[in-house]
Amino acid sequence: MARVLIPLAPGCEELEAVTIIDLLRRAQIEVVSAGLTPGPIKGSRGTVLLPDTTLDAALNQDYDMIVLPGGQPGATHLEQDARILALLKKMSAAGKFTAAICAAPKVLAIAGLLDGKRATCYPGALDARQFPAIHLESQAVVHDGQVLTSRGPGTAMDFALALIDVLTDRATRDQVESGLVRPASHALL
Repeated sequence: MARVLIPLAPGCEELEAVTIIDLLRRAQIEVVSAGLTPGPIKGSRGTVLLPDTTLDAALNQDYDMIVLPGGQPGATHLEQDARILALLKKMSAAGKFTAAICAAPKVLAIAGLLDGKRATCYPGALDARQFPAIHLESQAVVHDGQVLTSRGPGTAMDFALALIDVLTDRATRDQVESGLVRPASHALL
C-alpha cells in the first residue's frame, strides 16, 4: 500500500488539503497528515484541521509521495521550513513522487525540483523571471516525471484523482471517481 505525507501549515487551503486526504483514503492509500506545528492547524479560511501527527514525528517514516497543499500564508510557511525543503530533496533523489497544488509549487521550485520540468500553479504563484528553467503551463494538472502540480482549489479533485492514478492504477482511480458522482462538465451548462 502506498504511503503519502501531507504537511499542514497554518494558513493552508483547507479545500485542497481535505479533498486530497479524503480521496486518497477512499483509494485505500495510507495518508499521514502532519502539522508543521503541534496541535490543530487553522487554515486560510479559518477552518481548524487536526493533523494525524507532527512533522517532526512524521519525518521518522518513509513515504512514496509528499503532497503540499497551497493557500496563503500556508505555502509561504512550507517554503520557509527547512525540514520540508530537505525532505523534498531527499524524496526526489530517491525517485519518490513530489506533488503540490495552488501556491505550493513554488516550494518545489525553491527546492530545485521543477528545473527543466513542466508545471502549473495558481496564477502568479510562480514568476517565470525568478524561475526561468520551469516550463509553466495552464492545465488543471501537470504530471512530469515524478512531479505533479495543480492550479488551485477548483482543481483539487482532479489533482487528487491524478495522484491516485500514479500511486495505484487507473481502475482504482475510476472507482473512486465513480463513487463521487461527478457530473460531466457539459452537464453543468
